[in-house]
Amino acid sequence: MLIFSFSLAYSQNTYKLSLTKKEIKEIKESPKRHFIIKRFKLYKQLTKKVQDYPTLKKLSHVNAFFNKILPQHDTAKYGIDDYWTTQKEFLIKGKGDCEDYVIAKYFTLLELGIPKDKLFLSVVRVKGRQTDHMVLLYFEDKKSIPLVMDNLSFKVIPITKRKKLIQKFAFNELGAYILKRNHLQKKVRINWGEVDKWDLILNRVYKYKQ
Repeated sequence: MLIFSFSLAYSQNTYKLSLTKKEIKEIKESPKRHFIIKRFKLYKQLTKKVQDYPTLKKLSHVNAFFNKILPQHDTAKYGIDDYWTTQKEFLIKGKGDCEDYVIAKYFTLLELGIPKDKLFLSVVRVKGRQTDHMVLLYFEDKKSIPLVMDNLSFKVIPITKRKKLIQKFAFNELGAYILKRNHLQKKVRINWGEVDKWDLILNRVYKYKQ
């Protein structure tokens, strides 16, 4: 079965999706196993297809792939507020909210060879909405205008063209920064409150790397 062929590889800039024996067993026993297996097959086809594509095409294909997954608020999905899923969990569940889309896109692009210092998860506010939103940003270099990958849009375009996004801050595995006037500003320490959700994600994603 194609779903069993994933393996894990980790280095400073790369990541590859893996499934544990327990996860494979749970998928096989799930009443939705056919849908889950299909998503993983399509995921593998995607990563193979775009491996040698130019960067912008990689970003666009990955953004479009995950945007086809249905949105669902955490409270409805897990019974708690603001639960962040790993890339695997998102593909298995087949539903998620903005953080889940961004996390899945981030690790998929790492798998495709995009350096992690060019990718930033970014918290923004959408004009007219009361809650924060998360998008994924790609910076070609420190002086460039970032491109936005967003589950609210299938277009990967510069942030300057997303007039309704109010910029707040951005972060990745290497650090966090104030995001202002389309650029990363001073480095900051994010106060996550009682639980550092980003640290929890990294621990869950990389726990099999050693």
